[in-house]
Amino acid sequence: MARTVARVIVDALSELGVRQVFGVVGDALNPLTDAIRTTDDLEWVGCRHEEAAAFAASAQSQLTGALGVCMGTVGPGSVHLLNGLYDAAKSHAPVLAIAGQVPLAEIGSDYFQEVDNDALFSDVAVFRATVTSPDQLPRMLETAVRHARGRKGVAVLTVPGDLGDRELTADRPARFSLNPPVNRPDGAAVRRAAELLDRSERATLLVGEGARAAREDVLTLADRLAAPMVLTLKAKAGFEGDTNPFQVGQTGLIGNPAAAAALQDADTLVLLGTDFPYRDWYPEGRTVIQVDTEATHIGRRVPVDVGLVGDTGAAVRDLLDHLGAAPAGTEGARDRSHLEKAREHFDQWRAGQARLADPAHDKGLVGRIRSALDNRAHDIRPEALAAAVDRIAADDAVFTSDTGMATVWLSRFVEMRGRRRLIGSYNLGSMANAMPQALGAQSLDRERQVVAFCGDGGLSMLLGDLMTLKTYSLPVKLVVFDNRRLGMVKLEQEQAGLPEFGTVLDNPDFAAVAEAMGITGIRVTDPAEVESAVRRAFRSPGPVLLDVLTNPDEVAVPAKPTVEQGWGFAVAKVKEVVRSHGEPSGN
Repeated sequence: MARTVARVIVDALSELGVRQVFGVVGDALNPLTDAIRTTDDLEWVGCRHEEAAAFAASAQSQLTGALGVCMGTVGPGSVHLLNGLYDAAKSHAPVLAIAGQVPLAEIGSDYFQEVDNDALFSDVAVFRATVTSPDQLPRMLETAVRHARGRKGVAVLTVPGDLGDRELTADRPARFSLNPPVNRPDGAAVRRAAELLDRSERATLLVGEGARAAREDVLTLADRLAAPMVLTLKAKAGFEGDTNPFQVGQTGLIGNPAAAAALQDADTLVLLGTDFPYRDWYPEGRTVIQVDTEATHIGRRVPVDVGLVGDTGAAVRDLLDHLGAAPAGTEGARDRSHLEKAREHFDQWRAGQARLADPAHDKGLVGRIRSALDNRAHDIRPEALAAAVDRIAADDAVFTSDTGMATVWLSRFVEMRGRRRLIGSYNLGSMANAMPQALGAQSLDRERQVVAFCGDGGLSMLLGDLMTLKTYSLPVKLVVFDNRRLGMVKLEQEQAGLPEFGTVLDNPDFAAVAEAMGITGIRVTDPAEVESAVRRAFRSPGPVLLDVLTNPDEVAVPAKPTVEQGWGFAVAKVKEVVRSHGEPSGN
């Protein structure tokens, strides 16, 4: 008996190892969701919003490297997928989105809920097509999956509502060839890069997520070069921890001064598996070597002397084969003072951060003085909350973080040691990603600890999908940094000399909201109770929302603050004080 379009698609997803499909049911999807219902090893996860479904599918793809799948029905259902799919695209996550469409005969007639999906997804998808005949399958599905996997992006397959139940006239099993190639860089370029490194006296590595699979090779290179290793945020998982004596944390606005100095003090910069986009944070006038699988990424952030296009592991191993034991013209071992200076600076910075994270900080003299200026209400320091989570969370936990201040505190106080993993909207920078990405991560493994660092603005934007956690008994631990603000926007305004405006959030008691939904809710207002509350949250079965009232005036100082930023912040504070004494908000 010939299979239907829906059955061909669902059988292929099962054969590919897909275990969950995320979406919201609807008429055009009915044949597909019914096929999922009758497939033993494929689970439908019904979300409350399609954006959450796309974030969840993307998170699964980022964690496993396999295909993530989401679905949205005709019209608004497909439109709602867009933001989560943009996040997948910018994170280079292979995701297949199945989009519903009006009946085939009605396409082009401005039918009820009709949207041109091929146009809608034209910017976000590496492949998009509308099925117009059952006999286009399974070929069209194979093409979509190969594009998503081969180009590490989003593929969108649109299925009209009256096509899912139609049978193929020439059925056959879907066939996928998905083995990724391992490309080696050009030999002459490797030799040239090795020559430059042999001349270098102070090399610094900037390491990104693209180097994770080559961890041991990268550590060997850092040792050979006596090079401090600056990490991008996405490289924290895999390169942090006591087993890496070279890393000095992150650079950029969320970074630290030791990492910034390690870049600035270098005479040679080696970029490994990263397309770190913030050009202002690259030092000028340095020799630069870049390794990336994409030729189009070479030199687009900073001028490059040698570009090595290929697999990071293969490139680093080739470099190691050609490197000398010490810089050209010297004898003995390579000087390690550049590395030692960077590590000492990093350790000093971490010690200072640890003092801020101490729950007793505000009881000391310095803490009391500081609190009088920026924490008169004695709210909980977000540093203390993040540090407590770091101490208590499992060494194989999966973390997600909302864009904004929640990511700052995670970056600085949560170490991705052991088998910890980290997912966030670190390329698109979307709000509201942490909770739905945690939903996807927890669906993969209901026994593994999953912790979402949620901003109060991000959580409330997709609040409805808390019910999805409850419905599917997903034991995600939601840590809410409840500062009643859009914190990063507030900081941006104040650094520009503007008083904060439009950032104040009239929040509910999120713990009470969670309890009303059948989820364990814990609210914390006393700094002395943070540690015990985190332990209780992590011990409690099922999903838990930990609502912690944090200080809205906590400032995350950039790695290399400018005079202009400091002056702007001071001016903004003066304006805020004046306004608080009666100045109309429009002035």
